[in-house]
Amino acid sequence: MLHVAVYQPKIPPNIGNIARQCVGMGACLHLIGPHALDLSDHTVRRAGLDYWPYLQLLEHQTPEAFLDWLGDRKPWLVTKYGLLRYDQPAYCKNTVLVFGNEIDGLPITWRRRWAQQTVYIPIMGEVRSYNLANAAAIVTAHACLVSGMYERNFDRH
Repeated sequence: MLHVAVYQPKIPPNIGNIARQCVGMGACLHLIGPHALDLSDHTVRRAGLDYWPYLQLLEHQTPEAFLDWLGDRKPWLVTKYGLLRYDQPAYCKNTVLVFGNEIDGLPITWRRRWAQQTVYIPIMGEVRSYNLANAAAIVTAHACLVSGMYERNFDRH
């Protein structure tokens, strides 16, 4: 299973979009805290997130808790400072993709720790970065494709 982690997210609609992507792709969403998102049943229902019951969600209260879960695995960090274009790594079914938050991105200590495991999405126009949910969609869809996770029959209609 693919794992999509977001470091201390700030904007609830981005997490809603990423969660939908994870459900659609059969990926697990990890939220690395602390964060101030209200994920209560009431809030999720009011926001109309009808897919939320199908979401595989792991909340890590602190970055250290996420690192404990990660263990010896080497994640792919998605950052505008990445060394490789996002479509160059050979992602596998257990890949862990880590995205920074909308304001601060990823901590420099993480980018240094896994410097050879950083990827970027090319920016062709005059923007400083992409929206978090859009970046997650681009990289997650590609990682699912190259890891063989699209082998299922998706002909539902």
